[in-house]
Amino acid sequence: MAEHTLIGKRPPRVDAVDKATGAALFSADIVLPDMLHGKVLRSPVPHARITRLDTSKALALPGVTAIVTSADVPAMQNDDEILAPMNPTLAKKKVIFAGQPIAALAAVSREVAEEAIGLIEVEYENLPFVIDVLEAMKPEAPIIYPSLQSRNSRGKKGARGNVFFSVENARGDVETGFREADIVLENTFRTQTVHQGFMELRAAMADVGRDGKITVWTDNQGIFKVRELVARFLALPLNRIKVMPVEVGGSFGGKEHQQLSPLCALLALKTGKPVKMVMTREEVLKATRPAPASVITLKTGVTKDGRITAMEATMIYDYGTSVGMPGLEAIFFGSITGFSPYRIPNFIIRCHDVLTNKAPSGPYRAPSAAQAAFAVESQVDLLARALAMDPIEFRLKNAVAEGDLMVNGAPYGRIGFKETLEKVKEHLATRGPVEGRNRGRGVAAGLWLTGCMGSAAHINVNADGSIALVIGSTDMSGTRTAFAQMVAEEFDVPLSDVTVVTGDTETAPFSIITAGSMTTRSMGKAVYRACQDVKEQICRRGAAKLGEERGEVEYSAGRVRLKRTPEKGVPIADLVKEDYLSPFAGPITGTGAGEMMAEATPVFAVQATDVEVDRSTGKVMVLSSVIAQDAGVAVNPALVEGQMQGAVTQGIGWALSEEYLFRDGVMENATLLDYRMPTAADVPPIETLLVEVSSGLEPYGIRGVGEPPIVPGPAAMANAIHSATGVRLRELPMTPEAVLEKIREKGT
Repeated sequence: MAEHTLIGKRPPRVDAVDKATGAALFSADIVLPDMLHGKVLRSPVPHARITRLDTSKALALPGVTAIVTSADVPAMQNDDEILAPMNPTLAKKKVIFAGQPIAALAAVSREVAEEAIGLIEVEYENLPFVIDVLEAMKPEAPIIYPSLQSRNSRGKKGARGNVFFSVENARGDVETGFREADIVLENTFRTQTVHQGFMELRAAMADVGRDGKITVWTDNQGIFKVRELVARFLALPLNRIKVMPVEVGGSFGGKEHQQLSPLCALLALKTGKPVKMVMTREEVLKATRPAPASVITLKTGVTKDGRITAMEATMIYDYGTSVGMPGLEAIFFGSITGFSPYRIPNFIIRCHDVLTNKAPSGPYRAPSAAQAAFAVESQVDLLARALAMDPIEFRLKNAVAEGDLMVNGAPYGRIGFKETLEKVKEHLATRGPVEGRNRGRGVAAGLWLTGCMGSAAHINVNADGSIALVIGSTDMSGTRTAFAQMVAEEFDVPLSDVTVVTGDTETAPFSIITAGSMTTRSMGKAVYRACQDVKEQICRRGAAKLGEERGEVEYSAGRVRLKRTPEKGVPIADLVKEDYLSPFAGPITGTGAGEMMAEATPVFAVQATDVEVDRSTGKVMVLSSVIAQDAGVAVNPALVEGQMQGAVTQGIGWALSEEYLFRDGVMENATLLDYRMPTAADVPPIETLLVEVSSGLEPYGIRGVGEPPIVPGPAAMANAIHSATGVRLRELPMTPEAVLEKIREKGT
């Protein structure tokens, strides 16, 4: 591994002071003169026709300036009933989930807006609804999108209307594989709908200038994606929308879609005044896009010596009322990441994405991978137990390596799965076995694939030789600090000489959304290439000033020097601040871009969790957790470790307490008191182990790091509970009631 001066170091975050002092601006902090306050009317029922919608009383209330419905939205003037992925919509003709927006209004104050919402009159003709994903697949289930039947599953005959995408993937001969097995296990695993749990409430502000251009401030995962969605919603060209960067208080995939900013923009256009909207926590939980529930059935065969021979799987994902990215999350993310950590010579995987009368589902940190891993890693643990094998040794025996094929047929490049398993194995050996009554340890592995999509970066060299990096990517995990380190590394200057600026959609070069654990890779590639562009310009200018050919000089530590006599050179500051009449005058600015959909980089994480279970109550106390992950090269280990610790914490909530509870099709636990996310009291000491097996890819061989560490968490918890109690839970969350019920069933 190459020696670096700043890559791999732990400087403090460049935004630390602003975040710590409250100076950082979030979308809810934006205040404009004479602004109005917006509010959304939402459906109280899960499925109904709208027979009457009357806004006249609300519009007559003093202080109400505008009300909009689907009839006011240019993009909705067609007969398409389907909620397209990430598209903001207002209900028309019928509602399909409780919490769906029906109308929005603007008023002079929040109080007036809330009063006016109560004056909008809506009459409903209730329709049958379906919440359970297995019930939704039955022929007699109420159809959520009648028009979907003709589109369903690419027109396959006999397809049911609520199954919007199905696919099958197979390799080898499954029946032969099961005949070769000495042990065959079959189990069904379920996970529930869970929320991303970001602390910042969804908020947006929109203003219309005198030239008619709309400026938007909103929490988001990508300013260019916001611009696209608002422009599409209003049927306007992109250059009529300007999106300003703001800080984001957590996202984890949950802020890719936009519900408020298009409505704010529409109301601002209608009123001619700035409009601000902020969701309540109840609205966030009921009406944003949580992770899908799942039902996964596995049949697995294994030989006596621990070799997996065959796997048969049926994966069902509950996407609520969103047809999502057709099959991409469940089929690509779920099936590939769930099954690809192991050599499985014979398999057949059937995947179904299904609609229910729930809020549209969306991405949540490693979309669909944690659900798949809960099933696969629980099954792997059961197989190891059936063979009386150590769970890590069983995984090592079946672990993939470079050259092996993923389930989609793509070969692995350089990966660090075995190294990550070995790292945890060594750590646990030094710690020793978990001791004490009702205590146990569970191990699980997880895979995520990080891509590299389109991004660009600009670098400007200032007159004193300091450097400004201009990007358009949203920072949700400290990426500005990582980019500053990259620039300082490439120019071999102090970190204090580098400034990172996040521009708006009119000043920043294009960047793809911050998602998929790819930002440091995607934007990092653009930043790295922009650095090379600038260094080449500096070398050409320095060579001319020194009277030499370009090949005779090189860049080093802030100066251009002669290769044959390194002591002779010229600082970059001298090359930038030349007199304007000099032939060497002019700004030095560089650009770099990363291509779209380049090579995917597999990232593995392995987690071991120790628990203690109270047999009288079923309560699970998490004693400790260790997470190891292959980062390729950790640009800033402190940032990587923070991502790992945060993901483990979210996995604890997913495993033990978080779920959407419904009564009559309406979420009934839409508060943070009732929707139980982990608190500091629930989180144990979390040890992080970094593995660095270079991906061999530009820049520096780094891999994505944000999503992999959540993938093994729920399965590691289930395996630990089994170790502590002897009972196996196959459904999340594993609440005290569920654990106690299993203990009583076994009679222990």
